[in-house]
Amino acid sequence: MTATFAHEPPVGRVLRALVIGSDAAAVRLAGEAIDAAGARVAGTADPGDAAALDGAVDLVMLEAEALDDATLDELLPRLAQRSRAMRARVIVALGQAQIDPVSRHLLGGEVDLLCAPDVAQRMLAIMLARSSRLAVVGESSREADRLRRMNEEVARIAEALARLAERGPAAPGENVVSDRRPGYRAAEVAPGAIVEARDLRDAIRSRRLRDQYIPGGLFEDPAWDMLLDLFAADLEGGRVSVSSLCIAAAVAPTTALRWIGRMTEAGLLGRAPDPDDRRRAFVMLTPPTRQALLDYCTAAKRQGLPIA
Repeated sequence: MTATFAHEPPVGRVLRALVIGSDAAAVRLAGEAIDAAGARVAGTADPGDAAALDGAVDLVMLEAEALDDATLDELLPRLAQRSRAMRARVIVALGQAQIDPVSRHLLGGEVDLLCAPDVAQRMLAIMLARSSRLAVVGESSREADRLRRMNEEVARIAEALARLAERGPAAPGENVVSDRRPGYRAAEVAPGAIVEARDLRDAIRSRRLRDQYIPGGLFEDPAWDMLLDLFAADLEGGRVSVSSLCIAAAVAPTTALRWIGRMTEAGLLGRAPDPDDRRRAFVMLTPPTRQALLDYCTAAKRQGLPIA
């Protein structure tokens, strides 16, 4: 498949999309999703066509599931660079085995990674890109509301951890001005509590046990699940890849990838390349986030409370 572009001028404020892929069926599926979302396919291209990324488009949609690692290694850095230069949104349809090689180059910001998506998931991602890029008023969906709440929750977590890192654990009686809250306060025990990785692993096991008895995603909390897993790995001296962190999130991979991207943007998480495997990157807690988690877990242990 060689690069082809539609030459008619855009109608109104229609979002223009470039589809990149080697599998004709996947490219056709992407085109159907783009049309259904109210956007327009401005062109299609082979992954190896370097000139394809020179066109002016609003959205680049990469159908990556049929691509091998060598092709991704060559294409993704160019795509990341050109999408930033064009200020274009990027949507990547990928397989679960491709999470690490793709997220090493593309994660967060104007990128949406969809793990084994169907047409409806592609269409929703395009509609969100269209709304963001073209500021379409009144266009909403449950997915848009969920992503908005996700952004708000990440911002809230980042702010709370930043305050905790700056102040350290609250002294007895120290509080912000607020209404008096009824509740149980455990007696202080001797200082010097040591937080161990098994404390975090026990908390994670308890949360997964709860999910077995109360299913349906009622208690889904991927941000906290990922923070606990990363802190446990930190205390163990281990490292966590993006794909492993998606598993720890206990939600669908596409949802986990969105959380990782937004938490990275918020300064909660950092990334570093794997020196032994150039196809993947490790995720770690940033120093302020690590300190805030250490302060919280230490305070919980000093009061004889479980880490929840």
